[in-house]
Formats: sequence, C-alpha cells, structure tokens
Amino acid sequence: MSRLVAKVLGVHQSIYIASKGYLGHHVPGMAPNLLLTSIGAKTGAQRVNSLTYAKDGDNLVIVASNGGARRNPAWYHNLKAHPEVQVQLGRQRRRVRATALLPGDTDYERLWKLADTNNSGHYSAYQRATSRPIPLVVLAAA
Repeated sequence: MSRLVAKVLGVHQSIYIASKGYLGHHVPGMAPNLLLTSIGAKTGAQRVNSLTYAKDGDNLVIVASNGGARRNPAWYHNLKAHPEVQVQLGRQRRRVRATALLPGDTDYERLWKLADTNNSGHYSAYQRATSRPIPLVVLAAA
C-alpha cells in the first residue's frame, strides 16, 4: 500500500471516529466501512481500525489483506487472541465474535468472492501481490 493511500485511510478513520459515526461509514464510490475495536494481542490495549466490510446475511465479513503486504495486519492477530470485539457501523455499535477462515475452510471461497466483489476486486489484486493466503474474518453477533 502506498504512503498516500495509508495517509488517506488514516484521515478517513480519524473523521469516522471524531464524527462519532456521522461521517465515514459510506463514502461515495467505496465499499462501506466499519470501525473495529479490538484488544491488542500483546499489549492488552484497545485498538480501533476502519475496515471495509461485506454483509453475509446477519454476519459481516472483513478481509485481513493488509494491502497485499507479506504479513497479516495487527488487528488480525488481536482478533485471534481476543475474538470478542465491538464493531461500529455508522452510529450503531454492536458486540460480535470473530472467526477466521483460510483457503480450504468451509465457505471461504464463497465469502472471498462476496468480499472481493464488494470491494471492486481489490482483494484479488492484493492476493496476487503476496504469497501468504489472505484470511477472511466473519463477525457474528456475540
């Protein structure tokens, strides 16, 4: 991911948080965004990340693409260590439980297509940029 894109995403997240969800959930031309609040795997500190998501019935699907980087994003490790998290969609918050899926797991392929289509094929481009399998995370009501 370029520095410019990282900077823009950081500004977007700051606006989403500062506006208490009034701004940031829906950005024209982009997939919807949620705020994920997790607990740091090593630090135990609360962490907030703005992430695109896809809906699968009552569940939400997020993708640990990290922009196609060699390593999974820190938030993915946080969810593996502490799967009970909070999401904010616009102004609404809810508790969810995170379940990671990898290629070969039941529903991975179907959910990958759903998330990738929802995000205009960006995840496929990220997968081509890295040799690691990109995990999906299903967020279901806790």
